[in-house]
Amino acid sequence: MHSQVRELILHTCHRHELICAGYCLMPDHAHFLFMGISETADQIQAMEFFRRAWNRLLRDCGVELQRQAHDHVLVESERNPQAFEDVVLYILNNPVRAGLVEEREEWPYLGAGEAGKPDLVPRVWKGW
Repeated sequence: MHSQVRELILHTCHRHELICAGYCLMPDHAHFLFMGISETADQIQAMEFFRRAWNRLLRDCGVELQRQAHDHVLVESERNPQAFEDVVLYILNNPVRAGLVEEREEWPYLGAGEAGKPDLVPRVWKGW
């Protein structure tokens, strides 16, 4: 499923002019941080596209996303470099907080995505 979700992230990013600054797939939930990279980016449409496509994949496994996701748009106080980094780290460190691994580098189901940037791998970023 991880490779399919990663591919879906890249399609969503390309189609809706976004980047995914970080994501983490957990056994019972997932976290994604999408960010528009143009004035015409529409994150609401992007999430509708992403959720619809991911639900098609999940139905093949006999599950479905909950109807109302916990979407959160960063408020003004969160739109600064430190707050943004804190959100990314919260997402990437989720498996550590859950006790699934001791270091996030051990969790294979996290990453970042931007169309045309296959080397974007936050698991191995130094300094984070």
